[in-house]
Amino acid sequence: MIREFLRKPCFFFVLLLLSSCEQKKDFDFYDLDGNGYIYSELREFYLVINYWAVWCAPCKIEVPELQALHDDNPNVMVFGVNFDGSEKELAKKQTKEMKISFPVYNIDPAESLGIKRPEVLPTTFVFNPEKNLLATLVGPQTKESLLEVIENH
Repeated sequence: MIREFLRKPCFFFVLLLLSSCEQKKDFDFYDLDGNGYIYSELREFYLVINYWAVWCAPCKIEVPELQALHDDNPNVMVFGVNFDGSEKELAKKQTKEMKISFPVYNIDPAESLGIKRPEVLPTTFVFNPEKNLLATLVGPQTKESLLEVIENH
């Protein structure tokens, strides 16, 4: 009788505990807007990871090309990395100044991606949908030069 009496409250307590548990995803990175990305789940995309800085003149020349690549190619995702790792609000301001609307990271993803942090800017890493590194490109790129790397692999 006591066992039956305790069974229902225990059952509801367990249900309450389970319903309050939330499955959390471990995102590889968050962009400046707080959006989380798990690279392994971006299976249908080529990834273009570009390191830039606001003081880098070639970076400023390259940004419109990266933006066009991102905007015009649904199978390509461009991610920017603020090389200086500026404080979030400053980084957002810098991103706006450079007219970047693709996702930008303020924290260096090099270790998670298995790449070496670049010593020269701009540097761009291109990954295939299986997340294998296709190319490391140093210096300013064009939309066409990046598409050539993607199409030739």
